Order: sequence, then C-alpha cells, then structure tokens
Amino acid sequence: MKQIERIKEAGGWLERYQHESETCHCTMTFSVFLPPRAHKENVPAVYWLSGLTCNDDNFRTKAGAQRYAAELDIALIIPDTSPRGEKVPDAAERYDLGHGAGFYVNATRQPWSKHYRMYDYVTRELPALVERWLPITPGLKSISGHSMGGHGALIAALREPGAYRSVSAFAPICHPVDCGWGQGCFGSYLGDDQQTWKAYDASCLIEGGAAEIPLLIDQGTTDEFLQDQLHPEQLENICSERNFPLTLRRQEGYDHSYHFIASFIGEHLAYHAAALRA
Repeated sequence: MKQIERIKEAGGWLERYQHESETCHCTMTFSVFLPPRAHKENVPAVYWLSGLTCNDDNFRTKAGAQRYAAELDIALIIPDTSPRGEKVPDAAERYDLGHGAGFYVNATRQPWSKHYRMYDYVTRELPALVERWLPITPGLKSISGHSMGGHGALIAALREPGAYRSVSAFAPICHPVDCGWGQGCFGSYLGDDQQTWKAYDASCLIEGGAAEIPLLIDQGTTDEFLQDQLHPEQLENICSERNFPLTLRRQEGYDHSYHFIASFIGEHLAYHAAALRA
C-alpha cells in the first residue's frame, strides 16, 4: 500500500491509500480513519460502502463520522465504488454504469468482467490488506452503506454468514432486480439471465433462505428515489413473511443526501460498536 494522504482528525488519523488490486486489475484508492486507540492496539472496523457517482472522498468529508468513530474506538474503512483508470471500461454518457457505479457485484460479462469485481474486492481483498498492514483486529468487522452502497452492505452480510458482526444501511436499493438502476447494471455486468441477478439482491437472498442477521435501515420519507428505485416495502414484506429481523426506520422529511446520513450516522456507528464489543 502507498499512503497518499494523512490528516489529523478527532484525535486520530484520516489516511488515504492506493494499491494495485489483484481482484480489479487496476490501481484502487481507499480511505481509513484510525481512532486514537489504534495508536496503542488493534481496533475493530466498520466498512462503509458509498453510492452511485461517489468515491471514498464523499463519506469522509460529508458524513461527520470520524468524531463518532474516535469516541467509539472503531476504525472506518472506506473503499471506492468501482475500479477506475484509462484501461478500465466506462460508460461516460451514463452516471449509473461504469466508473462510480460498480454496484458491488462480480461482473461476468465483457467488457466488464476483468475489472468490475467489487464484491470480491470489498469482502475479501480489502479486508485482508488492511488487517495485514494496519492496526485492525482480524475478522472483527461490521458493514454499512448508502443507496447503491446500502445494497452492497446488505448483500455482503447476507452472502457471508458470520463475516460481519452487524449491518446497517441508509436508503438502500432493496430489490435491484425490480428497479431501473439494478436492471441497468445487472444486465450489463451479469448478462440477460435474471436468475443470476438474484444472488446480488437482498430481498431475493432473504426469500431464498439467507442466514439471519439483524438489519438496521434508515429511509427518508421525502427521498426522491424512494418510489422508483429503492423499494424498502418489498424488503419489509419479505422479511415479515420470513420472520427475518428487520428494523426499518422511516425518517420523516429526510431526503437521499448526505444531510440525511450525517443526521443518523452516530446512531449507526453506536449500533455497530455495540455489536463489535459483544
């Protein structure tokens, strides 16, 4: 890993790294916040997955999470949302495909399949990297995210039983096989067989018998993408039918922005910290 930035914040350090990814076959960038306790000993980590058009910079500059992480003695691991670079395929005319829109899947269709393997990157390569080189307690981690990243957090926790102590999401894409964003990315990355899409859909995973892990979701009631893209009611219905543990909090008047995330990120990090201490 090559450190490219280091900023003192909340008594800890906000660091940024680049490395050559064996999974995505390109240079990947990610950020880490290490709380003051990490100066003395290893600490558990919360992985944050960002949404469409974002990179690792959005969360670390807009959410106000570092202050809470410092108080709770947890590290924040903040990957990019996709592979990037001149040799990495892109759809420049679209914001919802290509750079900034990896959708946390392992692509199987050309020209995406060589680089767009964000699921394996987030769940395997990146944890192994930070646990080897940084003061992160091996295997002690939770995961959260927003929108496309909320989708990524949910499917990672559902597909990897026991890997995460807890999971939460802000305005996640709950049923991507049934929304425009999901259909556009899944069709491009995974091909036309919609049965393969279900492996990356939280609602389908729960309907198919995924192992239980409590889900904490916050959803703003004035979110501009609520009706067409997010579909929390479909996830809610499936969880009710399967008796799957879901806490879905509808936050009155909040939209899809980082103002919404910043309002509740402290509660989410406290939720994860309690699970990581259990």
